[in-house]
Amino acid sequence: MSGVLPWWKGAVIYQIYPRSFMDSNGDGIGDLPGITQRLPHIADLGADAIWISPFFKSPMKDFGYDVADYCDVDPIFGTLADFDKVVARSHELGLKVLIDQVYSHTSDEHKWFTESRSSRHNDKADWYVWADAKPDGSPPSNWQSVFGGPAWTWDARRGQYYLHNFLSSQPQLNLHNADAQQAVLEVMRFWLERGVDGFRIDALNFAMHDPQLRDNPPAPATNKPRTRPFDFQLKTYNQSHPDIPAFIERIRNLTDEYDGIFTVAEVGGDDAVREMRAFTQGETHLNSAYGFNFLYADALTPTLVCSALAEWPDEQGLGWPSWAFENHDAPRALSRWCKPEDREAFARLKTLLLMSLRGNAILYYGEELGLMQVDIPFDQLHDPEAIANWPLTLSRDGARTPMPWDESDCAGFGSETPWLPIGDHNRDLAVELQRASASSLLASTKTAIALRKTNPALHHGRIADCTHDGDLLELTREADGQLLRCRFNLGSDQIDCSDCEGEVRLAINGASTTSLPPYSAIILELEA
Repeated sequence: MSGVLPWWKGAVIYQIYPRSFMDSNGDGIGDLPGITQRLPHIADLGADAIWISPFFKSPMKDFGYDVADYCDVDPIFGTLADFDKVVARSHELGLKVLIDQVYSHTSDEHKWFTESRSSRHNDKADWYVWADAKPDGSPPSNWQSVFGGPAWTWDARRGQYYLHNFLSSQPQLNLHNADAQQAVLEVMRFWLERGVDGFRIDALNFAMHDPQLRDNPPAPATNKPRTRPFDFQLKTYNQSHPDIPAFIERIRNLTDEYDGIFTVAEVGGDDAVREMRAFTQGETHLNSAYGFNFLYADALTPTLVCSALAEWPDEQGLGWPSWAFENHDAPRALSRWCKPEDREAFARLKTLLLMSLRGNAILYYGEELGLMQVDIPFDQLHDPEAIANWPLTLSRDGARTPMPWDESDCAGFGSETPWLPIGDHNRDLAVELQRASASSLLASTKTAIALRKTNPALHHGRIADCTHDGDLLELTREADGQLLRCRFNLGSDQIDCSDCEGEVRLAINGASTTSLPPYSAIILELEA
């Protein structure tokens, strides 16, 4: 079976946030030549692919997720020739290359929007979501933006409001418009022709809106604090339109013209599971999707793991999941899930758990080192959401700090004054320091990835069982005649292991066939 699997099924994907990975020219910001320089580190980890967050031309009001030109590189990151070198070097090292695509909105500096806002009668007049004011001058609907405040901004040029689900400088594309759809598909073709191996598609469930502009209903009260007007509504009409899967079919038709292309969607929100399944159903949609099961979880519990895996049973026609514990929008997991004194053991545990889940594993840069959230003072914040909602919204900047490579003053990042502080604790976790130790988290991450790649049950097998008893999590994985039992103690007390029988494939943090110390795990091969 494993010989006929597509390359991406069971892949380990390494996410690079380009501003923070490696600065090749000393300007304080990471760049594409810096990525090329450090690719051997990722290949040495054993990853199958890299995913590069946006590097496209942008005013950077949302740090690249406000795209001003989909088919060019922002000068702070380099040039198209530099990107071609990233692709070439990655392929030399056996790494596939995935890039972000942001199709739900553009920057207000994109030439499409400049033309669209110039009048109500031009070739791109309907490429964005425009609407007249209500008779009293108020916005067309009650929709609220993710970053706070109404999702509508008045534009005097057209005498209309335009929709933006995020910043007011990120106008919403109208992907109900066939020409706008075709334009973004041609963007995708542009990068396919440059040799990319796939795409991570941002905020896909925001890609289409209700054309009737009906008001969203109020959301029922919960025990969670509401820090934004966005939190007070059910997102019934400003996102998740039922025509989105038909657009996805057009994406799949295009990617099927090329060999081995992988597509994965980011899907958040209250109805994420249903949408992820719709976006990945059968062989005519995307290959995978990932949600926010773990990204904002306050604790890593056996119940959380089993409930997440249960959303993706091994059934015909159901999509293939991807999993991330960390990314550029979420706080570092070790700062959420464990006490400071437990971080080293817990880091090993969570990495082995991620490599044991059915689906693709997405590692965020520095996760292999055990990087933690850095406390960024207000006067050094860049994140527009954190600035707008200070101090109630945790800054995303704290998870976007520069990668520490060595013990030098700049931690090997390449600039004396990086765009964000490195963080003293993270500096002590530098790659070169950990590379010198066979017992480091970096070494154990490599071991966990290698274990996944060499055991079909872990790599692509089904979940035969997922059970939990208190802090004990047990996964049974099965494929190609192999049966593995994976036991994890996610708690701070020792658990006796009276039936830990089988051949030990890997044991961490003191685990044995008789006991599981706090935050330990053991993977056993059983008779199939």
